[in-house]
Amino acid sequence: MRVSQLFAPTLRETPAEAEVISHQLMLRAGFIRKAAGGIYSYLPLAWRVLKKIEAIVREEMAAKGGQELAMPIIQPAEMWQETGRWSVYGDEMFRLKDRHNRNFCLGPTHEELITTLVRGDVRSYRQLPLLLYQIQNKYRDEIRPRFGLMRGREFIMKDLYSFDRDEAGLDESYNKMYDAYSRIFTRCGLSFRAVEADSGAIGGSGSHEFMVIADSGEAGIVYCGGCEYAANVEKAELHPISAAAEESMPLTEKDTPDTKTIAALSQFLGVSPEKTIKTLAYSTDKGEIVLALVRGDHEVNEIKLLNKVGCLHLEMANEEAIASVVGSKAGYIGPVGLADKKDIIIVADATVMNMHNAVCGANKPDAHYINVNPGRDFKASIVTDIRLIQESDPCPRCGAPIKTARGIEVGQVFKLFTKYSTALQTTFIDDDGKEKPMVMGCYGIGVSRTMAAAIEQNYDQNGIIWPVPIAPFHAVVVPVSTKDQLQMALAEKIYGELNASGVEAVLDDRNERPGVKFKDADLIGYPVKVTVGPKAISDNLIEVKVRRTGETLYFGPEEYVAGIKTLLAKL
Repeated sequence: MRVSQLFAPTLRETPAEAEVISHQLMLRAGFIRKAAGGIYSYLPLAWRVLKKIEAIVREEMAAKGGQELAMPIIQPAEMWQETGRWSVYGDEMFRLKDRHNRNFCLGPTHEELITTLVRGDVRSYRQLPLLLYQIQNKYRDEIRPRFGLMRGREFIMKDLYSFDRDEAGLDESYNKMYDAYSRIFTRCGLSFRAVEADSGAIGGSGSHEFMVIADSGEAGIVYCGGCEYAANVEKAELHPISAAAEESMPLTEKDTPDTKTIAALSQFLGVSPEKTIKTLAYSTDKGEIVLALVRGDHEVNEIKLLNKVGCLHLEMANEEAIASVVGSKAGYIGPVGLADKKDIIIVADATVMNMHNAVCGANKPDAHYINVNPGRDFKASIVTDIRLIQESDPCPRCGAPIKTARGIEVGQVFKLFTKYSTALQTTFIDDDGKEKPMVMGCYGIGVSRTMAAAIEQNYDQNGIIWPVPIAPFHAVVVPVSTKDQLQMALAEKIYGELNASGVEAVLDDRNERPGVKFKDADLIGYPVKVTVGPKAISDNLIEVKVRRTGETLYFGPEEYVAGIKTLLAKL
């Protein structure tokens, strides 16, 4: 490819809309252009990267026995209604009607459709296991699309679905995909961690996320330096903290004016935050009020809370709801005296139930209780782990201090068990002649997101630094002067010989200043740059610069092809 013919319009200035590095650099380097909020066109350079990622995915899926198919993007509402997700999926689903007023959606995911597909044609245990996948656009109407390809409304995804006879088969399929995903992201040149994760709207009860480690990551992850434990902060387990034994003191109400926060309360009463109970009020989609209790220096993990309560949606209760149910206002809520209220669910973190002579709200403005002892002074509807893990908390596996990092989710694997097969009556006849529901898993990779994540992990002040396996081209050949016939002839020769040897090269034949060409080469991120200037003609030495390290090497006319291939193999 000659750069004079390449559709890669580069920009010198960063568009104001671009917040994260990958968005900035893909716009500046001519990889994408915005069509609407969260919707982008992929230009030729981006398309080459995406196709390389897809090729790696296809190779690893085939190695594990995956079969590729293609399912429709437009899905009828009926199958979603069978699982109950049509009414509960939420506003992220793009819904539409055809000319006959029938309901459809643009597929945000394909559990319903694949399960219905298999239901129609798989009847015997002899046809199992099955690993079926596709690479396709998905659609989710994000409330606030942002960060370019990181959170878009249209994106490219690989989704595979496994169908097995039993949980032992599911375990085998799950492990195959876990291994395949590890190989895929390794081959893409990414630094990543597989972490335990919540299953979210997909359902099921076993899941791992594959997180590309990056400071710009929107998800928090925790990991242990002493063992292999790693988890999304939303999923991370925590054991209850014990408190030193104390003699129980009488429950006493105290006036505490203007002490809505734990910090203000601690200062006013002269107690540490560890001696206070923080009570947060939430409203559920069922119309209930949930009071979540954590120690004053801890935070509520809302994903854990939602799962423990068993609701679909959870949000902070407004002042009106708090006043009508509790009779107080935020900052002064507490669990004492509320055990008999039928419209309140009290969920206490297990650590709270180990506290002695604590402080909590008295359900009156400007008042708190001191010497609160759980069990004696209040009871909880649910006692469980609902706190958000913090750095230096003990690892739930080995007890070593937990470390934190930021990550970008590029893939997730789920054990669905029989959630969808039962709802959609997708069964098979086992070898004992009995009809049983298929045991399922689903496994997704954000292909377009993986491209963006690779940039978030590989860039400098000059532009992108592509990992070689997914770089749009391996090398760019830059003649310093296109008007110099000797330079152009040599550049053409190098360009042709590199491509003939399997090195994907472009020739920057534009009649531009050398500085412009060099800046574009760095911005786009070609792994190596071959400069053909006066030195190449006079000294018969070809200059090769490595984008990642900045190292410059010189090769003779008989050795540069092998030298460049060796460099690329090491990157």
